[in-house]
Amino acid sequence: MTPQRATGPAAPGPVRRPDRAELAAAADRTIPDVIGPGLTVLFVGINPGLWSAATGWHFARPGNRFWPALHRGGFTPRQLHPSEQYTLPGYGLGITNMVARASARADELTPAELVAGARTLTGKVTRYRPAWVAVVGVTAYRIGFARPRAGFGPQPEPLAGARLWVLPNPSGLNAHFTPQTLGAAFGELRAAVTGHPPSPVG
Repeated sequence: MTPQRATGPAAPGPVRRPDRAELAAAADRTIPDVIGPGLTVLFVGINPGLWSAATGWHFARPGNRFWPALHRGGFTPRQLHPSEQYTLPGYGLGITNMVARASARADELTPAELVAGARTLTGKVTRYRPAWVAVVGVTAYRIGFARPRAGFGPQPEPLAGARLWVLPNPSGLNAHFTPQTLGAAFGELRAAVTGHPPSPVG
């Protein structure tokens, strides 16, 4: 299944921001996956942040660059708002996480949680059979899958039959990547998925 490029609906209007108390109450919550059978690419975050847990939307914190990178890389016809996450399967895309519980920072997770999360992810991939799995965070991948030398890009081993790719963490805390270089990294994945040269959006 190839991601579609059809023009989507107009972007949503302003969305209310969770307040400090709502964010504090969101710690350790879980949010539903955006997943279904036969996806082209299943993106795998590290774990939900507090903004995501408070809203129910993946990569929801202002400053997180997942949604811009998804668009810059050519996966969506425009930049989607996190509240539009359930339109992703229409493009052949889905989202899950290595670890289900929310935290303020990914470095609050223990190695044991990441190892257990890798096993859970393998079970999801076995069940839903995406063609590609893209883990968004190389450190979490290295720990969870015991691949200490893994780098970005395609991985030599499949995951439960899916081709495996590692992308940079799009968190605003990751200063090693700009919006442009993140978009280029996502564009490389899309080029591998479609078999066409990358043509990232500006």
